[in-house]
Amino acid sequence: MNSYTFFNRDLSWLTFNERVLMEAENTEIPLMERIRFLSIYSSNLDEFYRVRMPVLMSVDVNDDRQGMHNTYTNAQYVINVQQERFGRLLQNQIIPALAARHITLIYKQEIPEEIKQAVSDVFFNNILGYLRLYQVDRQSFFAENNKLYQAVVLENKAGKEQMEFIAIPSSQLPRFYSFNTETQQFIVFLEDIICTHSAYLFPDQKITGIYQVKITRDAELHLDEGIDEENIVQFEHLLKQRDLGPATRFLIQPEIPLRYIYTMASMLKLNRAAIIQGGFYHHLRDLDSIPVKQEMFSYPKLSPVRAVFLRPSETLFDLINQKDQLVNVPYQQYDPILRFFNEAAHDSFTEEIYVTLYRVAAQSRIVTALITAAQNGKKVTVMVELKARFDEANNLKWATEMKAAGVRILYSNAALKVHAKVALVRRRINGEQQYLGLLATGNLNESTAKFYTDHVLMTARQPMLIELQQLFGYLRKKKKRPALEDQITFSKLLVAGFNLLPGFITLIDREIAHAQAGREASLIIKMNNLEERVLISKLYEASQAGVKIQLIIRSICCLIPGIKGQSENITVTRIVGRYLEHGRLFLFQDAGRQELFMGSSDWMNRNIYSRIEVCFPVEDPDLKAELITLLNLQLKDNVQAVRLNARMEQIRVDGNGQHHSQEEIYQFLKTGST
Repeated sequence: MNSYTFFNRDLSWLTFNERVLMEAENTEIPLMERIRFLSIYSSNLDEFYRVRMPVLMSVDVNDDRQGMHNTYTNAQYVINVQQERFGRLLQNQIIPALAARHITLIYKQEIPEEIKQAVSDVFFNNILGYLRLYQVDRQSFFAENNKLYQAVVLENKAGKEQMEFIAIPSSQLPRFYSFNTETQQFIVFLEDIICTHSAYLFPDQKITGIYQVKITRDAELHLDEGIDEENIVQFEHLLKQRDLGPATRFLIQPEIPLRYIYTMASMLKLNRAAIIQGGFYHHLRDLDSIPVKQEMFSYPKLSPVRAVFLRPSETLFDLINQKDQLVNVPYQQYDPILRFFNEAAHDSFTEEIYVTLYRVAAQSRIVTALITAAQNGKKVTVMVELKARFDEANNLKWATEMKAAGVRILYSNAALKVHAKVALVRRRINGEQQYLGLLATGNLNESTAKFYTDHVLMTARQPMLIELQQLFGYLRKKKKRPALEDQITFSKLLVAGFNLLPGFITLIDREIAHAQAGREASLIIKMNNLEERVLISKLYEASQAGVKIQLIIRSICCLIPGIKGQSENITVTRIVGRYLEHGRLFLFQDAGRQELFMGSSDWMNRNIYSRIEVCFPVEDPDLKAELITLLNLQLKDNVQAVRLNARMEQIRVDGNGQHHSQEEIYQFLKTGST
C-alpha cells in the first residue's frame, strides 16, 4: 500500500455532528426543525461518549501506536468548541425566536409570579411521588448511565455540610411543562420545578447550593466470542449490566465549586471520567419534546407518493413476477413492503419465508405478518440480530414472541453480526419452485422508514435469489466466520465475508483500466460511512489513474479529497436535511454501460470484516435510470449539501439557482420529471 494519508475517523464523525449543528443555526428552516437539530446533536454526542470515548480512553499513553490518546485530546477540544456554539445558539437565537412568538422558555431564571401557583400544583400533584433522594456518601449509591441528577449541598443546624442527590425522573415524566396565561405560553424544565420546591424536600436543613450533573457510561456490550446468545437469560443479564459500565463523562453545570466536583468524583468513583463543563441544563436531546404546536413551526408535510400500481384483481406477487419493483422511502409509501409480508403470510403457493431483522419497529406489522405466516403453516425462519446497539431489548422481545408462535429464530454469534436487510419467499407453483425476494439498503422497519432515506427492491430474478437462498443456508449453520467449506460462489450478490471486498476492488480496477485506455471512467458512491483503508487506497489509486470519483458520505469519511497526486479527482459531498440520508448506492460507469449496486454495507472495518452484509445489482433499466437520477439530484444540491476539503472543513456548495435535493427528489418521484 502506498503512503497515503487519511482523516481520523472520530474527528471526522465530530465534523458530521457539527454539520447537524449547522442546520440548527440555519435561519432558513422552520424554528421547530432547528430545535430538533439541536436535539439530534445532543443525542449524537451522548452516543459518542457512550460508545467511542471508552475506546479512546482505554489506551495506554505509553504504548499508543495508533495515536488514540492524541485523538482523545483533540476530540475533547472540538467538543468543547461545539458545545459553546450550541449554548450561544440556544440562548441568543432559539429562545428569543420562541419569545417573538409569545412562547417563553424559562431558562436559568426565576419562575414568573403569574404561574407560580400552577407550577406548585404540578409539583405536588404530579412530580413529588416520583422523586428519589440519595446521600452521595453512601457506598450503595450508583449514579445511573445518562440520568439527570441535582446535587444538593446541605448544611445542618450544627453547621456541618453534606450532599444529597435528587434523581430527576425525566424518563417517567415530561421534561417540559407548559403553563398558559391570556397572552403568553410559559415552558418550564422539570428540574427547575423540582429545584424551586427543594426546601420542601429538606425541611430541617439549609440548602447552600443546587447543581445539575449527569454521568455518561460505557454502553458497549462486551461479549465473548464463546457466549451462546441463545442463552436468553445470559443475554438479558448482559443488557442489565450495560448501564453499569465505567464512567466516560461527568457533565457539570458551570460555577460548581471545585471542592464539590472533587467530592462527587471521588464518592461516585469517576476517577477516569472526563469532567466536562456543559450548560446549565443537560440531556438536551429532549428539546424536540418542547410542548408547542409543532405543526406551526415545522416543515410542511409531504405525503408519500405511490410507488407500486396494482389493478384491483392483481396481487403484488403477480406484479413482481412481471417486473422488478422499487420503493424509495420516505418519499414513497411503505405499504408495498408491508404487503409483501402480508401476502406471503396468506399466499397459498408460499411454503417458506426467510428474513433478516436488525432493528425492529416497536409495533412491527412486519413481525406480526411473520407470526401469522407461521400460524398459517408456513415455515418461517428469522435471523434476529440481538446486538443492534440500543435496540437489543426490543429485538429480544419480538424474537421471544415469534419463537412462541412457531417461527424458527436464529441469532448471530458474538463475533459476526448480520447487518443485511433481506427477505426471501420460497413458493411452489405446479410443482416448480420459485423465489421472490426483497432486498433493501435499510432496516425492515416501518417507523424509521418515515424519516430515513432508503431503497427497497422487490424482484423475481431467480439467479440472484438462488444465491440469497444459499446465504440463508449458511446463516442456519451459525458459524463465527465463513470456513473453506462454506465458500459460496456468488456471481450476482456481493456478500461481506465472502466476495464483497474483492468484488468492489474488481469493479474499481475496471474503471482504472478504462481510464488508462482513454475510455470514459467514473464512479459515484453514496454511503453513510467510509473508513476501510484498503478500499480508500483503491479509490486513491483510481483518482491517480484519472477516474472521476464523486462520493456522497453522510457521516464518517476517512478519505481526504483534493490532495494533489492522491485524490485530486475525488469530491466528497455531505447532505443533511429533513430526512436522514441512509441509502447505499454504488454506480460504476463501465465505459457507458453503467453498473449499479445497492445494499446494506458501508465501507467500514466492521461492515467489511465482521458482519454479514449484502449488496446487489439493480438490473432493471428503468429502475437503474431512476436511481441514477436521484444520485445526480443529490450531486446538484447547493442548499443542504456541503463539500469536505483536505482540511476537514465543510464548505457550502456553489451553483446556479437553488437545488434542494430532498425536495427535488420528492417532486421527481411524484411527477416523473426534474
